[in-house]
Order: sequence, then C-alpha cells, then structure tokens
Amino acid sequence: MNWMAWTQPTAIFFALIALMLIAMTVWELRSPSAPRRGFLPIATTRGDRLFIGLLGSAYWHLMVIGLTDWSIWIATALSAVWLFAVMRWG
Repeated sequence: MNWMAWTQPTAIFFALIALMLIAMTVWELRSPSAPRRGFLPIATTRGDRLFIGLLGSAYWHLMVIGLTDWSIWIATALSAVWLFAVMRWG
C-alpha cells in the first residue's frame, strides 16, 4: 500500500467504514428496517442514514483539510458526531 501514502488516520477512517458496512449488512439481514422520518427531509432506512452519514463525514474531512489547518482527528471527531446524529435522529 506504499503507492497511496496512507496515514494512520486515513487507514483508521477506512477500516471503520468497512466495519460499519459489515455490521450494517449483518444487522439488516437479521432485522430488516422500515423507512422512518427524522430531521432529514425524506423517509430513510438504516442503510440510507448510514450512506448520508458517511457522505457527510467525507465532506467534513474535505472541509477540514481544505479550509483549515486543524488536525485530521478533529474532522474524525466531527464525523463521528455527525454520523451518530444522523443514525439516531436522521
């Protein structure tokens, strides 16, 4: 993996995404979800909320990298809060 110049935060971020996808797949197979409405303007299932949360996490990371000189760990913390909020109340 030297050709991609992975940093530890990047590797952890993608490993967590992979683990979330595996966990959500198992959860969905064992207990299918029904669409519900939260603060998002559309009815969503757990998988929809996970996708929206991950997409938002990517944008958090891009904003922190592109617009600030903050540590990437701050973006990861913001992403975790965003993902939790979307999954719980989205």
